[in-house]
Amino acid sequence: MTSFSELDSPSLPWTNWTTVWRTLLALAVVFVMLATTGWTAVRGQKAAGDPYTVALTAWKHGSLAGHPLPSPYAAPSVLAGFFGSLTGAERSGLAQRYPLVVGNLAGAPAELRYQANRIALTQARAVERHRGKDSGLTPAGRYEATRRMHRLDSLLADHRQILAFDPTGDGRVAEVFGDLDHAQRVSVVVPGVDTNLLTFEKSNRAYTAPVGMAESLYDAERKAAPATRTAVIAWADYTSPVGVGLDAATGRLAAEGALRLRTLVKGLPGDSSVALFCHSYGSVVCGVAARDLDHRVSDVAVAGSPGMRAEHVSELRTTARIWAMRDPGDWIHTVPHLEVGGLGHGADPVSADFGARVLSSAGAQGHTGYFAPGTTSLANFADIGVGRPAEVRCADADGRCADDTTPAASSAASPVA
Repeated sequence: MTSFSELDSPSLPWTNWTTVWRTLLALAVVFVMLATTGWTAVRGQKAAGDPYTVALTAWKHGSLAGHPLPSPYAAPSVLAGFFGSLTGAERSGLAQRYPLVVGNLAGAPAELRYQANRIALTQARAVERHRGKDSGLTPAGRYEATRRMHRLDSLLADHRQILAFDPTGDGRVAEVFGDLDHAQRVSVVVPGVDTNLLTFEKSNRAYTAPVGMAESLYDAERKAAPATRTAVIAWADYTSPVGVGLDAATGRLAAEGALRLRTLVKGLPGDSSVALFCHSYGSVVCGVAARDLDHRVSDVAVAGSPGMRAEHVSELRTTARIWAMRDPGDWIHTVPHLEVGGLGHGADPVSADFGARVLSSAGAQGHTGYFAPGTTSLANFADIGVGRPAEVRCADADGRCADDTTPAASSAASPVA
């Protein structure tokens, strides 16, 4: 997976010294990052014997009533049809035999995925408990095993609805707040760098981690529109960059994440409208995914964005409304907003030239405060999530971002050459 057309962008013209200076500055920043953080190791690559790969192999060789099981890579609609043809006992039997596979299949019933992931989490917790008692481990290794076991304990709480789980490497996970099957509107929170199993939730400043972001948004949406059935997904089901290194400066991991995000949306039950809320590097994932998003995605909102791999909203090739916000104290504004030779993520989404609807972020305070309760940034997200785009507060006093409450026609321009 080395080439993605959605990562292509127009060549920057070397027509003036401003362009040259911006390019040199971007390259300097990258080299500084490499010097201080090193060439970031890629997380999440699966070895031949990791649990998920073993589970996939077993599924591919499995059968039900003498018939082979469908490909785990089949379209969500195909997998939905397969599970829809089974009895309850047959579905539960597959979840028991192949929990890591069933729990991650887009198209499988949500409740079945919750059931399967509870089994997979229980198995993973047993592995970490055993590993933590291994006298051959270093103290650091035992400490990590204990931390993972405690995180898995938390995810196994009775009220939690785990939509995806993979213990490989640093781990991937996604959680649902609300009734996904009957939701009229679904919001997906896409987080940024350093997102993994251990950072999925935090006790202090909870709203800076995916779980807290999603819970905060879910509560705000219910207050904004009590009669609207909503669900929010904390989606940490992609391999994010580790820190601000080379992976964070390129779109490779974003391209892989975008494929997973598209699959998630296509596999959502019912006919709910969907809004994406993308923070930091998560906005790069959403920008790449935008080129082929399901039609049910009505809005894409980015906060603290380094760019969306585009120079203008028209290059995103989507009919969804594109919203952007940035707190004045967010350090991301120091990142050069351009793309040269695969480095950088394109134009600044809050710039006038980009063409997004720029929202107020009042109260956000820095790079990680956009989902904090009581902020205008969170209230704006909630209004978008429940389908009230005319109610948002814009960054400009004249409220121009909310004038047109239909998806932006300019965003559906013809594909960029």
